[in-house]
Amino acid sequence: MSIAKKMPKQEAALEQNAFAGQKTKPTDKAVVSVLGSRLALWKRTVADLKRDLKIDTAEWHTGSVKYGWSYRLQLKKRNIVYLGPRRGWFMAAFALGDRAVAAAQTIDLPAAVIQNINESKRYVEGTAVRIEVRTPEDVETVKKLAKIKIEN
Repeated sequence: MSIAKKMPKQEAALEQNAFAGQKTKPTDKAVVSVLGSRLALWKRTVADLKRDLKIDTAEWHTGSVKYGWSYRLQLKKRNIVYLGPRRGWFMAAFALGDRAVAAAQTIDLPAAVIQNINESKRYVEGTAVRIEVRTPEDVETVKKLAKIKIEN
């Protein structure tokens, strides 16, 4: 998993959303510019989740202009995952409930992802799990976690 290989978790969390401070939602051109060579991973992630998990809503969302914009994927108005663009990569953020966290322990996920889940902060909404997406393997991890979230 990229977090363990490329950048310590604490540093990754500090890297700012590419659209922080922007008052209007990102354009397609801006996303292409920000993601660069990882645009294909972004498109694959979104397309696969829509097709395989029947995601019915995908839209730009911000809770605060200060923190930037994320692409929110929902199923029946339930938030499944937020994709937050960074320069040259993107972050997939989940809020996993207790059953989803337990289910994640039982499937084939990289050890670094399990460690990430186990060490992540728990909020009322669920355990905050963030996955750096830089490789096709990271996309597969995001898809597995999204499926677990939907099923639990």
